[in-house]
Amino acid sequence: MDQLSAMRVFVRVVETGNFTRAATALDMPKTTVTNMVQSLEAHLRTTLLNRTTRRVMVTTDGALYYERAIQILSEIEELDGSMSNSQTQPSGRLRVEMAGAFADLIVIPNLCDFYKRYPQIQLDIGVGDRLVDYIAENVDCALRGGTPTDQSLIARKVGELKLRTFAAPFYIENFGEPTNPRELEEKHFSVGYLNATLGRVLSMEFCRGDEVVEINPRYVVSVNDARSYLNAMIAGIGVGQSLGFMVNDAVERGELVEIMTDWDCETLPLYIVYPQTRHLSNKVRVFVDWLAKLVQGLKDGDQALPPMRKAG
Repeated sequence: MDQLSAMRVFVRVVETGNFTRAATALDMPKTTVTNMVQSLEAHLRTTLLNRTTRRVMVTTDGALYYERAIQILSEIEELDGSMSNSQTQPSGRLRVEMAGAFADLIVIPNLCDFYKRYPQIQLDIGVGDRLVDYIAENVDCALRGGTPTDQSLIARKVGELKLRTFAAPFYIENFGEPTNPRELEEKHFSVGYLNATLGRVLSMEFCRGDEVVEINPRYVVSVNDARSYLNAMIAGIGVGQSLGFMVNDAVERGELVEIMTDWDCETLPLYIVYPQTRHLSNKVRVFVDWLAKLVQGLKDGDQALPPMRKAG
């Protein structure tokens, strides 16, 4: 048995959900796919898949083997890529993590351009602001807002966007419009942003000339997702800080109003992070470079980034 080939076949069966689709994807006879998985199970002395007439279900051992298998196959792919000619087109699966706002408003609208440049790369995008185990979850890299604190990660700064302060007309009608940041600690409410890594609600920073004010806002609710944070602001739950490209539509619809415009907010640095133990393969490198140029197309977060010209 060619264990490496059998491992690849098993992974494809899990990902496609049955032997027939896996055989089609691998351009193999279905009997060959079935026999290779059976040989792998015999070699490992365990059942990896439970078969029924309609579907294939992964066993507990199968799920564990799948997670390790895709990591090993990815490392082999990266090793092969590092030894090949530098002109070879990057290829393979790329697992990335990012907040929903970055995915929806920056990355996904421009993926046609990325695919046009690198048609052999398959992107798996995990969406959300959460703690990630990069090794266990086989994550290649992540786009994160704010300065990384995890010393086990390599961080590359790809941009810096300016935060601005907003409130809903409903909030202003009911509570008035704050004119000084200190009012957010004394008599106004904000929407809290809960940082999953730090485990606390983030402070807000304002500056005007030489005066710098950092406040811990009073809040009724805190969230750890940028889209939920925006929705809470629109609902009138409190004042919030956001990036221009995220709130443009809401401002145009009259759902949010920019306030305290004589005070500047802090800037939000954007980083791409990846594990120190992971070789920076060609596919990761080209994605990082592409994303860096994409983010730099945003001017202080004042406007949404227009999609690049689509392939074809």
